[in-house]
Amino acid sequence: MMQVTKEFVFDCAHKLNNYEGACKFLHGHTYKLQVTLQGEPKNNGMIIDFAEIKNIVSEHIISKLDHRYLNEIEGLEQPTAENMIIWIWNILSPVFGDMFYELKLWETPTSFVTYTATNSA
Repeated sequence: MMQVTKEFVFDCAHKLNNYEGACKFLHGHTYKLQVTLQGEPKNNGMIIDFAEIKNIVSEHIISKLDHRYLNEIEGLEQPTAENMIIWIWNILSPVFGDMFYELKLWETPTSFVTYTATNSA
């Protein structure tokens, strides 16, 4: 099996509820999302066209999160990185099916969460 990965960057604001650190206040992040799919190359030499990944993720995820207040999005009322990655996985999983392998979501340049297909079983 081979894996292909496409990265996305988006900005949004949030605050954490029932939390006593600095993130209890309204603030923003520039998130980086990596979407990894796996499979074997088809007759065209590709597992999937990077443009197709871009179109799918942009339509289903980026358009809903970029420059938004996450706490107002259904399912993200407590928008931790962990809750966000599960929310993203649940939206993209039916679209990508068995090809869907892994998501990584960076909240800061040095802090990220990983979710793989084995987590969703």
